[in-house]
Amino acid sequence: MNKIERINNFVVRFANVNGSGSASANNLFAKAVFRMGLPVSPKNIFPSNIQGLPTWYEVRISEKGYLGRRDSIDFVVAVNGQTLKKDYDNLASGGYFLYDSTRPLPENFVRKDINLIPVPLTEMTNQAFATPRLRQLLKNIIYIGALSYLLDLEFSVLTESIEKQFAKKPKLAEPNIKALKMGFDYAKENFENFCLLTLQRRDNLPKDAILIDGNSALGLGAVYGGATVTGWYPITPSTSVIESFEKYCNAFRIEETSGKKKVAIIQTEDELAALGVVIGASWNGARAFTATSGPGLSLMSEFLGLAYFAEIPVVLVNVQRAGPSTGMPTRTQQSDILASALASHGDSKHVLLFPATPKECFDLSADAFDLADRLQTPVIILSDLDLGMNDHVSEPFTWEDNRCYDRGKVMT
Repeated sequence: MNKIERINNFVVRFANVNGSGSASANNLFAKAVFRMGLPVSPKNIFPSNIQGLPTWYEVRISEKGYLGRRDSIDFVVAVNGQTLKKDYDNLASGGYFLYDSTRPLPENFVRKDINLIPVPLTEMTNQAFATPRLRQLLKNIIYIGALSYLLDLEFSVLTESIEKQFAKKPKLAEPNIKALKMGFDYAKENFENFCLLTLQRRDNLPKDAILIDGNSALGLGAVYGGATVTGWYPITPSTSVIESFEKYCNAFRIEETSGKKKVAIIQTEDELAALGVVIGASWNGARAFTATSGPGLSLMSEFLGLAYFAEIPVVLVNVQRAGPSTGMPTRTQQSDILASALASHGDSKHVLLFPATPKECFDLSADAFDLADRLQTPVIILSDLDLGMNDHVSEPFTWEDNRCYDRGKVMT
């Protein structure tokens, strides 16, 4: 039988349904590989859709550090019936196709050059777990457990990750570890020595490397940069910048004596109003910012001109995408550079910052507030969807505790 045989050099693609809870499970897999000392590059592939429609998560593993997307897929975890035939056809010759065998494959699935791994995921979850939502979530964990055996992914790394994730809610860790064990045991009993793709622990990463997405880094950088106000309106792919900012504020912007939050996070009715909140807060001395993408930048141009000519410090994060509306917003593109540089009406030239890594996202996010205050003008950080919404191997973030904010000539 034709089988791909590789060590620490292959691509795994997960084909899921949007809103099924698969993101956490797939992320668990990528981080476990990373914790085995292997360079890894996870990519979200999600067309503009709503809950219930297809989404993919592709993980390239390369101990030599080749992390760009590759044409061929070596292993597919196919749990979405809508895309089953497409995922089946796209698998490389000699590859491995893990699918939910609760329902048999249709008759037109006739390839002889790939290796089928039928696992009755739905049947197993229905027998083991009573709650419908728990069944949906833990079905994903079962296939991660199966991958642990098939790919020699260290099981202890997975269990430790789950225990850490649910440290404050240990009762939630128990069913997750149970589901992992179910998948591992089923694969061991039915597919012993079947898969020739292997993970072996290495020391190919800097000892202090982290795996993080750019939007989380931008949100954390805004906290360290002194931001206490954000006005925002949801738009893919920038929404998680604000979500991350809120998460970190819940950790670092809480008054110890009263327990009250020392931050204002205001979701407005549109992008123009979001920037209006930021301008008003900055006018009153607060450090404020917002995050958007191309269409939002267009709507904010009028207020960017106001801030520019009135000399009001503003920080704007633009996580760029392709396309204005449905169809393309979940594709990455660096499409707003000129629009950002000259945004507003009249003779304006804005300060632009271009991070290339999560660490630069963190550093430049914090620096942007100093620049805006020093120059008394808008500062725009230009990221993009790929950097913002995908995890990347990064240097650790550092901060000098004795660093002083630059509030400009008057306020410093």
